Parts: sequence; structure tokens; C-alpha cells
Amino acid sequence: MALRSQVVPALLEHARTSPSAPALLWRGAPVGYGALAAMTRSAAAVVAELPPGPVSVVAEKTPETVALVLGCLAAGRRVLLPAATLPVDTVSGLHDRAGCVAVLAAAADGTSNAARLTTHVVDVHAAPSDHPEPDDADEVAFLLTTSGSTGVPKIVPLTSVAVERFALWADEEFDLGPGRRVLNYAPLNFDLCLLEVWGTLRAGGCVVLADPERATDGVALLDLLVAQDVHVVQAVPLFYELLLAAVPGARVDGVDRVVVTGDAFRPDRLPALRALFPNARVDNVYGCTETNDSFSHELRPGLTEIPIGTPLPGVRALLVREDGTVLHGPGVGELLVTTPFQTPGYLDSPDRFTSHPDGADDLRYFRSGDLVRRTADGSLLLEGRTDFRVKVRGQQVDTLAVEQVLLDHSGVLEAAAVVVPDQRAGNLLHVVVRTDGSVNSLVLRKHCAERLPPAAVPSTLRVSKDPLPRTSTGKVDRKHITTTMELVI
Repeated sequence: MALRSQVVPALLEHARTSPSAPALLWRGAPVGYGALAAMTRSAAAVVAELPPGPVSVVAEKTPETVALVLGCLAAGRRVLLPAATLPVDTVSGLHDRAGCVAVLAAAADGTSNAARLTTHVVDVHAAPSDHPEPDDADEVAFLLTTSGSTGVPKIVPLTSVAVERFALWADEEFDLGPGRRVLNYAPLNFDLCLLEVWGTLRAGGCVVLADPERATDGVALLDLLVAQDVHVVQAVPLFYELLLAAVPGARVDGVDRVVVTGDAFRPDRLPALRALFPNARVDNVYGCTETNDSFSHELRPGLTEIPIGTPLPGVRALLVREDGTVLHGPGVGELLVTTPFQTPGYLDSPDRFTSHPDGADDLRYFRSGDLVRRTADGSLLLEGRTDFRVKVRGQQVDTLAVEQVLLDHSGVLEAAAVVVPDQRAGNLLHVVVRTDGSVNSLVLRKHCAERLPPAAVPSTLRVSKDPLPRTSTGKVDRKHITTTMELVI
């Protein structure tokens, strides 16, 4: 019998055996497993009356929305989870591309004992054949999306099998079961929720939902971790920077596992992070929406570089040179990954999966687009992106390398380098940085000139004290920055 997701069956079993045990904590109020199961059944009854096909759920973080997603899964519907912050036209395009028959939103009733749903049926003009589905489409549970930081978001189906395999690994690795409290900082549409929300509910733990309205309030986030006795924290580097800046010298003693994921973390910040969570094991986890978590590395004291780590169980990885051959020793190549948790392929776009270059196995490898350096001792270090290598004044420049040089300056908190077309020069390199106020553009330009080749020194360097724009998944929104730069120029 095929492996299937046990998120909903496990939830109902927890409700039967421990109905008063907290499943969710939201704004200081608990929602028990019994109450969440009742909300899930109510949602499933509404979804069952809809026309056949995928449904979209407005991913506003509330207990009712969690119940609505569970209700969709219970009713056997694929669930598209677009970010609540996406432009209307983008969301409408996602609905059409996924073939959604309805958009569902959960309305809180103030008691969290039932889910009142408002529904809007979407007219689907395209024939079903216009919406190609991946293999094993009947087993698809979630339709996630990529961040869209460099273009239009792609739709990433996750099968029930992939969700179940990941939930089993996450529970074994982080102990998500009864008595454990797991922070959910990410938006509900983000793939991090496979661990923080759906994996935790499957295991019987308690999900502590961080309020999006206070997502940038470091003091409030620290208070939440302490007041709710959180044990497991997983978040993007921005979250930890907010905590570190909020109350210097603060300690959170109850957390025993800390996961840094979603973006590169600065090695020079590790001592402060470890001091903030003195009793926690700290890990860097590497992955992407298409493959889910793939590598993990414990961040021990003294690291000056952060490796992506060693493969998780069942994960295989290759480094491939520009000529398509496999790199076996030290050097730089594109990272190809295959995991037990990966998507069967994009729903509506050419996928980036390929076979083993040497034909050594029959697995499907995802071309990550990440350039990775393997050192003599076998460590894997991120070097940049294949799609961030561009020609500037006729020379190849890696924009991520430019960003890293700027981030190496103690006064720089964030940096984003983008390329803007220019009629005379072809491409120009522009950078926006957020600083602590101690440096100006002249200082930073000199810093770059001393460390980068001439073509990689930014043509424009804008300094700001405001946070850089970010996508719904917490990554720097380079598309927005590029558009802004083009308008200015």
C-alpha cells in the first residue's frame, strides 16, 4: 500500500485520545486538539460541496485557516497556498494556472470552536488539458509556490508521500510530539510549515503561531518564545537578527533546538546567536521549495564559514561543472540534489529536474542553481548562483559575491545587488544596503574597490536605514529592487 500523509488521521487520533491537549497557541490562547478536529470536520463538510478540482486558501495566519487547510486535505482536495501579500493579478494568475475551482477564506468567530467559511467560486475558462498535472497527481496534497524573487512564482506540487516522509524525518530529528512546543514564524504558504505546522500536528505537539502583525517586533518575538515555553525554533536569518537587536544580552533558556534556514547566515553573528539560546543545538539547514530540506550542519563555536552540511537520510547530491561533467574532488560546480521529499515537477512550467549526468542511477536530480565549492576535506560551501552570474562591462560578475563582500563590513546589515540594463554599457551593477548608520556610500565604495575587480564595483550604491523589501518567504525581493532602480534611472 502506498505511503500517504497521516496529518489529518493523526490529528483526529490526537483529538480522540487527548482532546484538551493544545494543538495551537494563538495570541496567548490555546486551541485544543478536540477543538481543532471539530473545526477541521466543519471545513471538510464545506469543501465537499464544491465542484471537483483544486482549491485555493487565503493563507492568513489564524487557527481557522489552519483548520481550513486540514479540511481541504480531509476532503481529498489539492490546496494552493498563495501568499496573502501577493498582488491581486499574480494571485489570479496562480488560480488560473492551477485550475482552482474555488477560493476559500476562514472567518474567525472569536471562539475557535468552529470554522465559518466565506467562499468564492472561480470561473475556470481553460479546459482541464490546459492545466498539465504531474505524475501521481491524485496524490498531490499541497500546491506551494516559489518566492518569485526573480520572476513569476512557479507552482510546486507536493505529494502526500513526500509530505509523510518529511513529517516522519522531522519528528525523529526534532521530537515534535506531545509536550513539545514549536514556533511557527513563517507564513502559512511557506514550505517551512511542513515542519512547524503540519509535521508538528501530525506528531501531536503544539504549534505556537507567531502573529504576522508583530513579525518585525523583536521584543514581542522574544516575549513569545519565553512566555509560551517554546522548545523548537526554525526561521530565516532575519528573524534571529530581530531578536539579537531587540534586547542585547537576552537569553532564551527553554529552546533546545534552533534551525537557521532559508538564506545565508553571517558567521560573525554565531557567538551572539549561541548566547541568545545557550541550551540549544543550533543547525544550519539547506533546502529549497522543490526538494525541501536537503542538508544540515551543526553550527559549533569557532566557525568562520558555514557549510551547507551533510545530506539528510535518503538525499543524494552531485556537483556538476559547466561542461556537464560530474566533479568528484575539490572545486566549484552547480549543486544537483535528489530527496525523498521532492516535488514531481512544476505544475505549469518547465521543470529543472534532470537525470544523473553519468547515468549512474535512474533518480531525478533537481538543478538547484546554487554554485557550491567542495573543499579538500569534503565540506560544501555556497559560492553563488548560476542565475546571478551576469556580464557587466563585458566581464562576468557574481552578484551574490558582491553582496557578501558588503556584508563582511561590520556596518552593513543587509545588501542586495541587482543588474539594470543600460543602452551604452549593456548592464550596470546597482546595490542597496541597509546600515547601522555608521558608514556612508563613500566608505562602502572604497571597501568594495579594495576587495572586488573593477567590473564588480557597483555603479550605484544606495544606503538606507530601512529594511530591504522582502518576499512573502523572507528573501530579499530583488525583482522589486530592480524595478525601483530602473524607474530611478
